[in-house]
Amino acid sequence: MAPDNLTNERCAKASAVKYAQRISLIKRPTRLALFRIVLFGLSRMMSSTCQKLVKVEESRRFMIDCFKAVNVPEEHAKAQADLLVAADHRGHFSHGMNRLEMYINDLAINSTDGAAVPVVLKETPATAWVDGCNGLGAVVGNFCMDLAIKKAKNVGVGWVCAKGSNHYGMAGWYALRAMESGLVGMSMTNTSPLMAPTNAKEAALGTNPLSLGANGCGQDHFLLDMATTAVAVGKIEIQMRKDAALPDGWAQDPEGKVTNDAKLAFETGCLCPLGGTELTSGYKGYGLGAMVDILTGVMSGARYATHVRKWTHTGANSAADLGQVFIAVDPNSFAPQFEERMSDFNSILRSTKPTNPEKPVLLAGDKEQNNIKAVDQAGGIQYLENQLKTCAALAERLKVQPLRFI
Repeated sequence: MAPDNLTNERCAKASAVKYAQRISLIKRPTRLALFRIVLFGLSRMMSSTCQKLVKVEESRRFMIDCFKAVNVPEEHAKAQADLLVAADHRGHFSHGMNRLEMYINDLAINSTDGAAVPVVLKETPATAWVDGCNGLGAVVGNFCMDLAIKKAKNVGVGWVCAKGSNHYGMAGWYALRAMESGLVGMSMTNTSPLMAPTNAKEAALGTNPLSLGANGCGQDHFLLDMATTAVAVGKIEIQMRKDAALPDGWAQDPEGKVTNDAKLAFETGCLCPLGGTELTSGYKGYGLGAMVDILTGVMSGARYATHVRKWTHTGANSAADLGQVFIAVDPNSFAPQFEERMSDFNSILRSTKPTNPEKPVLLAGDKEQNNIKAVDQAGGIQYLENQLKTCAALAERLKVQPLRFI
């Protein structure tokens, strides 16, 4: 995560802590206190960088209308919009409305087929190979994870590999889908080349995210969703929209040196692997990124490494042909009391002694749950001014009703 003086989110949290100290809001590191910090921080951050509050359902309506305007069937439009809205709702702004224009441009020039339906090419009781037929990422992803879930319920595990897919948004969305069926879920995808291998000054791998989700007792769960680069490229975009500097270790300049210039980093398109440079163990992120590409691009018959097209805001003249993997596992096929043991595992991590008593230790998925609560209490999602300008331009271009603000 970025340093406090460089990332608005962290700055907002820091301000919230100081404010809370003044009014004695925080007396011990409770989850309630953390939620209050996030809520206050969200309002502080958004008041300085955003213009309007948009209801979750209104955001979804706008996205559906935009997709339908470029001839996407309503069912597919809803599937893609649900994915994007969920990202914004959970605080992953880089993978929500921020991506809408790029999807629309691909659809408008027929680089993506909004009406395509995935087909199964080969399968066994536990596995399947799917052709996404150049369909929308959410449509392909939902189809594949549902198939993996069905197989896991029958034989304990389902492993589905897809080629011919497109950008599928927030990787955790698909793990969540498996979790809703009481299963452990995993998903991975390759992407356009954006990661510079350790000691290289050009990109050869994508951000290649992976996710893993597992239920504990009740509403308790673990949900990891991470890029294998230092950050997702969307976070570079968000920093650029804010006119904010990048933390060290996020991206490189054209000469392969670490840069703090968000605009230069975005134009160069060379992200550092997870871990940063070789000195800070970036080769581990490089290895993870390669692992994801082997399991997705190479294994599925899709494009991989530098064979994957470059994806830009203006669209691309060729199909993405991304490779993706969707895995569902029935924990009941193994040791008993998985959910109880999972909650105990989560509790152990959350209860470790924090370096700052006012910032409790979080688990993968906790921050997103706090963002959901904060958005719900605020009554909607706050979007950056530049994102709203893009939405207004899209509405005019596509002749759809503009976003309605609260």
